[in-house]
Amino acid sequence: MGTGEGTGMDRRGFLKLAGLGAVGLAGVPAGWQLVWPGEALAATGGGGAAGGKRWAMVVDMRKGCPDDCRSCVGACNIAHNIPAFRDEANPKLHEIKWIWKSPFHNAFPGNEQQFAREDLEHKEVLVLCNHCENPPCVRVCPTKATYRRPDGIVMMDFHRCIGCRFCMAGCPYGSRSFNWRDPRTGLPPKVPNPAYPTRMKGVVEKCTFCSELLDKGEAPACVEACTEKLLVFGDLQDPASSVRALLKEHYTIRRKPNLGTQPQVYYVIGG
Repeated sequence: MGTGEGTGMDRRGFLKLAGLGAVGLAGVPAGWQLVWPGEALAATGGGGAAGGKRWAMVVDMRKGCPDDCRSCVGACNIAHNIPAFRDEANPKLHEIKWIWKSPFHNAFPGNEQQFAREDLEHKEVLVLCNHCENPPCVRVCPTKATYRRPDGIVMMDFHRCIGCRFCMAGCPYGSRSFNWRDPRTGLPPKVPNPAYPTRMKGVVEKCTFCSELLDKGEAPACVEACTEKLLVFGDLQDPASSVRALLKEHYTIRRKPNLGTQPQVYYVIGG
């Protein structure tokens, strides 16, 4: 499971840490749970704390993408110099992904709703790092390379990462990628975004909600590129934000809520 040597943590100790936040909810399907209008705000404390921001994203599954979401995924890849390794025999080999499409059943496993909307069963949904309120990846990282900012964004420090991949084992959403190859070899000769750092071989990377853009007052690249407004981003602490309005008015679901991680990415399924 990676190097892990010299960290003072054996397999039993790691599993103990990784399980600290996995609090089960009796009677809740393993894959997803309905979040009733307004309930999400109470669960996250939206609007209840003084000062500061609490970033969150809402994915409106009622809407469709005319280009199969290639615009928003492509915008993310360009903004963060995400490498594209070409392997005809195995296209998924060494794949690095920050935001991508996943079949509904993979994104929400264990769906036991017998009478759920039939169109959901055949959908592909956008998935990314959930920027959990209670992120297990942060707890298990021995070098603090992954950490949570006060505004809720779960970050990755490439320079601190030692490649142990404990965070990948701790993440229940598969939202992290490991650079088995030098990421620079997967980029064109002209780096797409010279302002964003390229990585080295042997480090983990993932979505950061475009923290570098948020810090300048700009929206995440994927949100900006989504012409159909499938992706809505905002501050849960702001009563007038678009995410607050959607969570208040519509039924939403989150990925694996029974684990107690409190994901900050919500999916509107109707209502």
